[in-house]
Amino acid sequence: MPAKPNERQYRMMSAPLFVPDHDEPDEPDDFLGAEEPRNRFNSQFYVEGYATTFEDPYTLFEDSDGWKYVEIIDRHALDGADMSDVIFQYDHEGRVYARNTNNTLYFEPNDHGLFIAADLSKTSLARQMYEDIAAGNVTRMSWVFIPVEETYIEDRENKVFTTRIVRVGKIYDISCVSYPADPNTEISARHLVNGEIEARRLRESQQHELERRRREIALRARAMSIR
Repeated sequence: MPAKPNERQYRMMSAPLFVPDHDEPDEPDDFLGAEEPRNRFNSQFYVEGYATTFEDPYTLFEDSDGWKYVEIIDRHALDGADMSDVIFQYDHEGRVYARNTNNTLYFEPNDHGLFIAADLSKTSLARQMYEDIAAGNVTRMSWVFIPVEETYIEDRENKVFTTRIVRVGKIYDISCVSYPADPNTEISARHLVNGEIEARRLRESQQHELERRRREIALRARAMSIR
């Protein structure tokens, strides 16, 4: 199993965190095909985006043997997940800029993924973070969660190992992150697949040894028949 159960995992999404261009704070937006208006705060310091998408395969890692490790978040992975206290940070550490328990962070799973919106008006540092996002200095999002159920498919012909996150137990935080990815994200992705890389290499080594022994037995049998 590539990841340990009940271990926090970090993921960065390619979908951007951004400041909508609204004439009015409550004007509907149609980002990424969503069908309902989502400007959830009457705030001039409003940001939104998707922390993750559903049924959208993305590559976590490609190893030196040419294997790709792909992950998919199941459309129902967040059903029943603990989202009771989620914070909005920068690079998963330090200052908390918004939080759902004080009604400055909103999130909702929809058909596309986990939509989030944040009101960054409440503190001077939160407003500074809004300015960084509005200026394009901070452009991506990452989220921290605990997977509790996963399935795996190994495609040896195409060298693709796919993990499907079937069920998430808890979401801890949603962060705005710098680009390229926060090192924690990359380290977590590598950690997620390292166990499978080692297991796959062990299986291949065992298979090669088995084939070597079969060839050796065949050669011995042939030599005995010649005698």
